[in-house]
Amino acid sequence: MAVAWIGDRSVPVDDAARKAAELLAASLCPVFSLDTDVHGTRAALALARSAGAVCDQFDGAATAREAAQYTDRGGLFIAPGEVRRRADLVVIVGALPAHHDELIAEFASTVPDLTGKDAERRFFLVGDDAKTPGKAKAVRLACEGGLEAALGALRAQCAGRQVTHGVSHFDAFAEALAASRFPVFTFCGVFAGALALEMLQGLVGDLNRKQRASALHLPASPNGWGSTLVSTWTTGFPLRTGFARGHAEFDPWRFDEARMLAEGEADLHLVVAEDARQVPAAPKGVHMIALAKTAKPVAGAAVTIAIGVPGEDHDAVVYSSRLGTLAAMTAKASGELPPAAGILRRIGENLPERESLPC
Repeated sequence: MAVAWIGDRSVPVDDAARKAAELLAASLCPVFSLDTDVHGTRAALALARSAGAVCDQFDGAATAREAAQYTDRGGLFIAPGEVRRRADLVVIVGALPAHHDELIAEFASTVPDLTGKDAERRFFLVGDDAKTPGKAKAVRLACEGGLEAALGALRAQCAGRQVTHGVSHFDAFAEALAASRFPVFTFCGVFAGALALEMLQGLVGDLNRKQRASALHLPASPNGWGSTLVSTWTTGFPLRTGFARGHAEFDPWRFDEARMLAEGEADLHLVVAEDARQVPAAPKGVHMIALAKTAKPVAGAAVTIAIGVPGEDHDAVVYSSRLGTLAAMTAKASGELPPAAGILRRIGENLPERESLPC
């Protein structure tokens, strides 16, 4: 089975890796888009440092908004296990991606065990798009103007201020909040913008002046958040980090891979994706190196190398939203396709001036 191509021509993996290294060495501004596990991210960051490339999460706008809650403003955050045990009031802020449905349903089917004999868990939804968790009853808090307006009005009303348009069912929420021993607000960067997330952190901060409250971060992309953590402990910065000047620099606007490609700033795009269907078309004049699970070359790619999916074709360490931390995954089936980390190391070994890449 062919696993590597230069253009449309099937070649050995080593030849494809050498060609990819040649393209990287000749590039003036390479950019990497990542959707991979911990080891793949470590290898990609080391390769980016050698090649002077920019590293960003694949389709990373939502992940960047989430990272800003930690880097720009700070906040009060809690792990999923603490929500399961302690939270007697859960407020779901905006719509959540489908991969969090199981966790939310688990919250709905359990009760807190640290809040007394007759403990129960109550749910509220903020915004028109938030979904009821499983079969649990939930009260919707909505306001004219969308999610941002609803959070702004909710924060103002909780502080006793006047609002032009009040939040629906606010009295029920205020009563539940006063009786709650541990309220928790969920958030995700997919459907909530930067203003909404900032307003949410402000609300949680206001509540902590009188009672305990916290926020549960449910990542837009588990792989994306895992890569963000890897980048932070490796370079000191989350993703959207560049190495063009020989050291790590963080700038969420300058190093936005989508913006760089759209505005013609990059001349090479290296994509690491679990599925070849995720890989976007290369802009005119941009060489593409595609690492993805595929049985054929990616259209428009100068180099395509097939890789396995973490946790399916090979063992991996990935971010688990259910645990709120990194977790080891055993491969479901022993696949023949190599992991992204191995291919990225092969490419790095063929660079003219290379440094040791991580194991």
